[in-house]
Amino acid sequence: MRFQIRPLLHFVTVFAATLAVPSGALAGRIDLKGPIEAEVLRVLDGDTVEAQALIWPGQSVRVSVRIRGIDAPEIHSRCAREREAAGRARDMLAGLVAQGRIALTNIGGGKYYGRVLADIATPDEADVAALLLEAALVRPYQGGRRQPYCAGGR
Repeated sequence: MRFQIRPLLHFVTVFAATLAVPSGALAGRIDLKGPIEAEVLRVLDGDTVEAQALIWPGQSVRVSVRIRGIDAPEIHSRCAREREAAGRARDMLAGLVAQGRIALTNIGGGKYYGRVLADIATPDEADVAALLLEAALVRPYQGGRRQPYCAGGR
């Protein structure tokens, strides 16, 4: 996987600028093209990973990354079918990022509870969201109200 310095410099500049701005003031306003190289620390669920993103040589930041364009079933659902589906989605995501290295692109903030929103690619440049969608383990998601996986929550 090839990473370019120019997007990395852009990320560092924007990251440094956010340190001087009150928390939340820039949320959702900055989008970074990337790619930003990152190492997966753990898979949280079917659409979120925790990663250590390299923002400058020798400098990194730990961040939760929600995968752009998908919605996975919830692990803590009241519905047993949804919990089972969530486990399958999480397991596939874990397999896709098992090598540990990923590239983050199309990076933005927003309403995702402290997570950044980004596209994720594996070292062989596979689009993680597309693979999860192709396996029918997640749904397409472009924002808005989340559709339930189980009718009546069971």
